[in-house]
Amino acid sequence: MELAKITSKGQITIPIQIRKMLNLKDGDKVVFMTEGGRVIMENPTRLAVKEAQEAFEGLAEELGLKSEDDVINLVKEVRKELWEKKHADND
Repeated sequence: MELAKITSKGQITIPIQIRKMLNLKDGDKVVFMTEGGRVIMENPTRLAVKEAQEAFEGLAEELGLKSEDDVINLVKEVRKELWEKKHADND
């Protein structure tokens, strides 16, 4: 458990162990959320990655992606299709 003091301006210093745990650096922002009557502070970048992972969960299996090579090949295919579409529109 970490303790922080609130200044008259409502500011706090986030304890070093919490900053390390959330991978926070100078200038980073934090997001505050409520959940079950509790306030949770999170690194918004980590939160966005977590939400993206949850949103895409199961999609790899649906697309038949079983390896890193499968993902690389899919990216190449999509890039090729986008390139062809872009250049077809210019004709």
